[in-house]
Amino acid sequence: MRMKGKVAIITGAGSGIGQATALLFAQEGARVVVTDIDSSSGEETVAAIGEERCKALFVEADISKEKSARKITEETLKAFGRIDILVNSAATFIHKGFDATVEDWERSLGVNVIGTALVTKYAAEAMKKSGGGAIVNLSSISAWVAQPNFFVYSATKGAILQMTRNMAMDLAPAKIRVNCVCPGAILTPASYRQMEKTGMTLEEFDAEEGTKTFLKRVGKAREVACGILFLASDEATYITGTHLMIDGGYTAV
Repeated sequence: MRMKGKVAIITGAGSGIGQATALLFAQEGARVVVTDIDSSSGEETVAAIGEERCKALFVEADISKEKSARKITEETLKAFGRIDILVNSAATFIHKGFDATVEDWERSLGVNVIGTALVTKYAAEAMKKSGGGAIVNLSSISAWVAQPNFFVYSATKGAILQMTRNMAMDLAPAKIRVNCVCPGAILTPASYRQMEKTGMTLEEFDAEEGTKTFLKRVGKAREVACGILFLASDEATYITGTHLMIDGGYTAV
């Protein structure tokens, strides 16, 4: 019960890594605020928490809109009275390069970068009033390595990596730690959408991406959630301003 008594906001918790994190945090005793732009998937996460449902709240939000991002903190405080943890997992996956349109750039930056900054802005103010907290951002191996026709997404994840360091510096006086995780190829609904787009089968995806890692397989969403849990927990009280690679060794070479 490493999260017992804690209140955690998890953006993008309707599926994938965000959902796995919400379920794990609830199992560890947290009261979880599930946010997602998709109300049906967000409610599914709350339902999946099962008998812990009384600990979960769903807030529909498009974090690229300031009013919506602010609402997450307002609804959390109304329901639970405090915020101890924020996990910025919400993202849009626009895998393009020079073929990206202005709209692609605006949407990617709006959600992945501006949205992360907005949600953090309001949640951090609440954390300050309760004496501190922990924030975990979702970056990616795409912030570290070059990938073909991929730089729209990579640019946003690189921004999150640097934002994490600066946020950690700015929030340290308020006893708020800020770290990020950098997942590699993880099997999520976004992976399946990419496979469908490229005509790749699950076996082909696992073979192609898995061979790039030391462990010779793609990762699971819960494996990333476990890393997030560690960084958000009191086991990591002297860790801030850094990143945790969760990539099966992909970037170690």
